[in-house]
Amino acid sequence: MKKVAVILFNLGGPLTQADVKPFLYNLFSDKFIIALPTPFRQIIAKLISTRREASAQANYRYMGGGSPIVKETEAQARALEAHLNTTPDIEFKAFIGMRYWHPFINEAIAALEAWGAEEIVALPLYPQYSTTTTQSSFETFKKAYKGTAPVHFIEDYPVNPWFVSAYAVLIRKAVAHIENLDDYRLLFSAHGLPEKVILGGDPYQRQVEASVAAIMATLNVPIEHVICYQSRVGPLKWIGPATDETILETAKSGKSPVIVPIAFVSEHIETLVELDIEYKHLAEEAGTKDYIRVPTVSVEPDFIRGLAEEVLTAIGYAAHTEVKEAIAR
Repeated sequence: MKKVAVILFNLGGPLTQADVKPFLYNLFSDKFIIALPTPFRQIIAKLISTRREASAQANYRYMGGGSPIVKETEAQARALEAHLNTTPDIEFKAFIGMRYWHPFINEAIAALEAWGAEEIVALPLYPQYSTTTTQSSFETFKKAYKGTAPVHFIEDYPVNPWFVSAYAVLIRKAVAHIENLDDYRLLFSAHGLPEKVILGGDPYQRQVEASVAAIMATLNVPIEHVICYQSRVGPLKWIGPATDETILETAKSGKSPVIVPIAFVSEHIETLVELDIEYKHLAEEAGTKDYIRVPTVSVEPDFIRGLAEEVLTAIGYAAHTEVKEAIAR
């Protein structure tokens, strides 16, 4: 039986308060995040991580001291593994490779090689491709992997029908109790990027828009929607509109926001603190009557099925009828 490893790429996050500063340093020393040459990038990363350590630690304390992203990603890995192992004649095992903190990508490589992987699928948990996320992870993997097993890279899946369906299901659940949808507005919030990154050819914004268009078509619910971007940092001009400004505009129009974290597939600091605490407080201060936050797709069955189909397509099995039937079960 062929052994196929699936390595799930994600951002990672500090596991303890002591991890916060080195995590931030790793993040901001990434050339795909700050495009400065060595050693200037490392100097800037050291300054940023030092200045932000205390405030970031305070935010992580809201989540028990560290990020839940590893636990969340581990749950996704196990769900995907179980789903894939309904496929005839192949043994699948999922591994986690985090970009900026443990378990790092090189740790995942060591684990999958020890397992004896004969084929590898590189699967980013970023539905929409960006140089700052997917490319950064892929380049790190390529630099670290010295083996001979063939590697299949899944670059993106912004309109995968099962990813789209998973969010449509979650949105319907979130608004099911609402009597008058005219009083609400869907805010699809994605992590922002500096405008210069998009102008340089990064497809992220275009793919976010494609995801939202597909979800709205599938959702088929008469409710207003807008795309916005969160987590701005630094002096550069970022793509917009900004989520916090959009919340204020929504409140000013007399509507309540329904926040959909469209670019995040697991709960972490941007959802549990920025959306659930900071932006909720902002909305309440602005006088909104309600504030609804749709959860991430996490281990939603449709999302896991979508990931499984991406993996099977990558290795050339999704076209087989018997595999489709196995997945459906």
